[in-house]
Order: sequence, then C-alpha cells, then structure tokens
Amino acid sequence: MHRPGTPMKTPMRSDRRRVLLGGAAALFAATVLRPGMALALTEDQAKALIGKAVDDVNAAIASGKTGPALYAMFEDLYMQYADVPTIARSVLGTASRSATPAQMQAFTLAFRGYVSRKYGKRFREFSATRFEVVGARKVKSFIEVKSIAYMPGEEPFEVLWHVSDKSGKSLFFNMIIEGVNMLAAERTEIGAMVDARHGNLDALIADLKTAE
Repeated sequence: MHRPGTPMKTPMRSDRRRVLLGGAAALFAATVLRPGMALALTEDQAKALIGKAVDDVNAAIASGKTGPALYAMFEDLYMQYADVPTIARSVLGTASRSATPAQMQAFTLAFRGYVSRKYGKRFREFSATRFEVVGARKVKSFIEVKSIAYMPGEEPFEVLWHVSDKSGKSLFFNMIIEGVNMLAAERTEIGAMVDARHGNLDALIADLKTAE
C-alpha cells in the first residue's frame, strides 16, 4: 500500500530495478551455508567484497565492448565470484534430483552462458547506477550487507547483499531488493521453463544455449 507523502513506484521502475539487480544476483549468487558452519568472514571483508564486485561490473560496462565480447567478460565474472555448479543445482530446483551427472554438467554450462548473455545485454543501460554501502550485520551463518542504490531517474532504494565463505572464499549468494528475493526469482523462472518443456531437461539445455 502506498504511504501518503512517499513517491509512487511505477511498474517501469520496478522492472528496471529487477533487470539490473536480478542480473547481479544471477552473476554472483552462490548457495546458503550449511547449518552450524563456522563463519570466518568479517563484516568489513563482506563490504569490501561487494565494492570489488561492483567495480568489476562497472569496468566491464565501461570497457566499450558489446555483444559476445561483453558477454564473455560477464561470464568470467560469474565464474570468478560464484560457486557455479551449486548455483545451477539450486536454480534448477527439484528437477536436479532426476538429472544425470552429464545433464547437470550440460545445464551448468548452458545456464552460465544464458545468464551472461541475458544480463550482459542489458547492463549497459544502467552504467550510471551507484551503490553506497551503509552497513553490515551477521545473520545466522552469513553476513548481510546493506546498501543504497542510486539509479538516474529513480528514487534511491535499498539492496541487501548476502555474503558467505562456505566454499572456502567469500561469495555472494543472494540479494534482497525492496523485499524481492532475487535467487528465488531466478529459481521460479527456470522452474517455469522446465514445466513448459514437461520436465525435459535436454530440451531446456538446448534452448538455454541460444536463449537471451
């Protein structure tokens, strides 16, 4: 419900934010820590990691590269910052339980390329967006970093970044954008694609190889 005195958020604003930040979530998402796992990562380290990741994305956008060359840069960032096999299995959801090892490997590669093309194609529109980290706190077995995003033509809005060191190094595993869980959103999208193909993973993999 809209509160009097606060700016209304149009559907276009919501869509633009989700395109930008959903892409970041897909590029950097990893997996939730196992219960009881010790957290060695500090709040300062988590904030520094976010700053570096955003700088790397901005550098890719500012490189002037387009098309496949830009997508390759985003794919490199995805591989650098994410536990790719775990992300793929998480995003695929229940369908991953019936997948063969060969199918999971093929899906992981196809999904990695799909994410890089899908969001690499759209990030240039948001090259002037700026993030300001304003705090961090431990939440269960991960660190939640709070930032404010400043996008030209938009009201500033909150983005929460979830960071863990489960894999042996610090990685993002989720982002919460004005209450929207982006990892869950990606899982829902891929789930719908699986359903549309009646659970045929080979068909999904083939389509992801060319989808944008």
